[in-house]
Amino acid sequence: MPRSAPRGGPETRARIAETASGMFAERGFDAVTVAQVASAVGVSSVTVFKHFPRKEDLFLDRSAEAVAQFRDAVDGVPRDRVLDALEALTTRLVDERAPISGLAVRSEAFFRTIADSPALQSRVRELVAEAQGVLAETIGDGLLAALFVAGYATVFVDTARRVLADEDRDAVATAHRAGLDRLFRTLRDGVASAT
Repeated sequence: MPRSAPRGGPETRARIAETASGMFAERGFDAVTVAQVASAVGVSSVTVFKHFPRKEDLFLDRSAEAVAQFRDAVDGVPRDRVLDALEALTTRLVDERAPISGLAVRSEAFFRTIADSPALQSRVRELVAEAQGVLAETIGDGLLAALFVAGYATVFVDTARRVLADEDRDAVATAHRAGLDRLFRTLRDGVASAT
């Protein structure tokens, strides 16, 4: 008799996240309980919480991966090359239309779900603060980390607003790139250079 995949393995985590995403998209984040997700997957609520400590993390399941991308991009990079590394990463994310750029195909549903849930908005703010802390520790410069994260969040929020307004996706990508250009000019040269 073949053995089934362990209940606590990565396959279970992926199944939980995928099922939860579908349920949140269909019913709204606040209308779905962890117990309902667990039941739909065929696991206990304890198993869900083993993989996702908070309900919000079920929806924001790629946040750790996103933070890791930024950390890895600057890890070991000389201080005077950090902005180059961050710019290269953010440009690549736009080119790939990666979820973290806000330009992915399903980003509208993602943004709409967050816009409809104060709990998710609060968790996003916490995750942004955590990302800033990780970046500050990695590059050894808290001020630069704070300025970059705040600037990137501003570009991201503008992209979300445009996506939710159903603007042409190529135009949104162009605006996103322009926002990144202004951000990095500002970080390199100061506010006066970007006005």
